[in-house]
Amino acid sequence: MKSSASIVTKFALGLAIAASVAACKNSTDSKTAATPAVAIDSKATTVYFNQDSLLKNYEYVKDMTKRLNDKGTAANADINGRQQAIQREVADYQKGAATMTADQRAQIEQGLQRKGEEFQQYRQNASAQVQQEQLSEQAKLYDKLSDFLKGYAKDKGYKMILTYQHGSASLMYADPSLDITADIIKKLNEAYAKDKK
Repeated sequence: MKSSASIVTKFALGLAIAASVAACKNSTDSKTAATPAVAIDSKATTVYFNQDSLLKNYEYVKDMTKRLNDKGTAANADINGRQQAIQREVADYQKGAATMTADQRAQIEQGLQRKGEEFQQYRQNASAQVQQEQLSEQAKLYDKLSDFLKGYAKDKGYKMILTYQHGSASLMYADPSLDITADIIKKLNEAYAKDKK
């Protein structure tokens, strides 16, 4: 399996996906057209697409974001439930501590301390698992886009496909006739719809 570092260095898209996915989650206007309809220059060998629009309008990303959010919500609910159970045990102990012997208190305190340490370890493991799932999903997205774009470039005769993101200084201007964002989104969503069946 590829490490997250190799994904980032292999293609700049990998680095920006996490932030872009979070931005997609907060977007309320997901039905907006990706880009204005502009005739694509049929003689171009280098074209580009808008990464923000792709991540906002690609149905796979929407489903991926929902999966990750659902897993994160479930993990948080589980952790909160376990924490509340321990807090209830501590509160019950504090209520009855005055009527216990020193040995009973020491035994219960040791048990509570052990449960607290186990809980901290469980929370760290759960957090690491959620992060690993995010990296895995990002790697799948990268591979899916990379494979698609290789085939797309071959079919269209493109030698290079660039990407840009709003606020990135790597591409400040490109002729709109070289923007293939809408076509890529359309074809990715069509392929994903077939895969979902």
